[in-house]
Amino acid sequence: MLKQFFDRNESVTEMPGSSFSIHRLQFESANYHILPGEEHYEDKGEVFSRTPDYQNAISPEINELLNLEDSKVSENKHFTYTIFKPNNGAKAQDVIILLHGLNEKTWHKYLPWAKRLMEITGKTIVLFPIAFHMNRAPAAWSDFRLMNDLRYVREGLFPAISGSSFANIAMSTRLHILPQRFFWSGVQTFKDILQLINETKSGKHPLINQNAGFDFFAYSIGAFLTEVLMMSNPEGMFDHSKLFMFAGGAVFNRMSPVQKTILDSEANIALYSFFLEHFDSYLKVDKRLAHYFSPNHPEGLVFRSMLDYHKLRELREEKLRAISGRIASIALKKDKVVSCYEVQNTLNGADRDIPVQVKVVDPPYNYSHENPFPLKEQIKEDVNKAFDEIFEIAGEFLK
Repeated sequence: MLKQFFDRNESVTEMPGSSFSIHRLQFESANYHILPGEEHYEDKGEVFSRTPDYQNAISPEINELLNLEDSKVSENKHFTYTIFKPNNGAKAQDVIILLHGLNEKTWHKYLPWAKRLMEITGKTIVLFPIAFHMNRAPAAWSDFRLMNDLRYVREGLFPAISGSSFANIAMSTRLHILPQRFFWSGVQTFKDILQLINETKSGKHPLINQNAGFDFFAYSIGAFLTEVLMMSNPEGMFDHSKLFMFAGGAVFNRMSPVQKTILDSEANIALYSFFLEHFDSYLKVDKRLAHYFSPNHPEGLVFRSMLDYHKLRELREEKLRAISGRIASIALKKDKVVSCYEVQNTLNGADRDIPVQVKVVDPPYNYSHENPFPLKEQIKEDVNKAFDEIFEIAGEFLK
């Protein structure tokens, strides 16, 4: 039912027989200029030349469709985001921002999540897309025929590739060509969320009160992004915010994203090589990237502490300990992408002395990281029970 009404693409959708409505609002990112593609960059009084391109081998067909100048992609600059709001006639006083996983193209699986969180907490839910995900990417990147053709091209270029599919060819290729896109698109999303909150605090938002509080429900890579947001806490903006993570929370090098729905192996190798094995060398030649990992940008240091479990561990654990009473997580026991043990290792610390609430659940059906609640008739009772249990815990924490 939610999918049916969501797909109408109306600015406001009144749900029949319910006490809430779905709203779509326009957003114009003021932060696209930090992305690769500009001739020069300015930040905090410094000017930087165009970002060096460390390109891997590509073909003309792939280059034309996928290796665009990121800062020029209009869909990523101007887009809509969705709000689930109770029909109480007043502007929202409390908001939960819901962040999704890596390589997501539709909100469909998240619609029941948003509805249940809204019902349990009474809060307004904002479904906010990460840069170059959902509706922030060109439609061609989701075109089955085009992407499947490129998949065969890519598999020809890299015969030993694994986890390749039409579903992940766009993101895998783009990250393989330019791994720093992982960081820059994260920075843009980080700043877009701050922009949304600041615009709200200025009284400009039509549905949210300027004094509203903001919490987070974050899944998978959305949890990684929100951890950096909460741990860096720019201008004390999140002093009182809570974060609930689902199937997320581990540091970058303890996740295993090689899946047909997420990333292929060549992209994963490129990311590891860039951010873990040779990062210091890249910082020496990419002055702008180095600037964002200097004291000029404390959030860059927090991001770096979340890359490698063994590096900057004291900083990471100090930051997590400071917010431990306001973050919690549910991990899935059989999750092969974000292991429940690695979630505990990160959030509870190496000595298990950080008091973050981490609950491991193991629903009695065949689930996966990407599909924790399969829509299969023969297991629907167990799926509903697991869904209710998980979102009751999340809702009570965020209430």
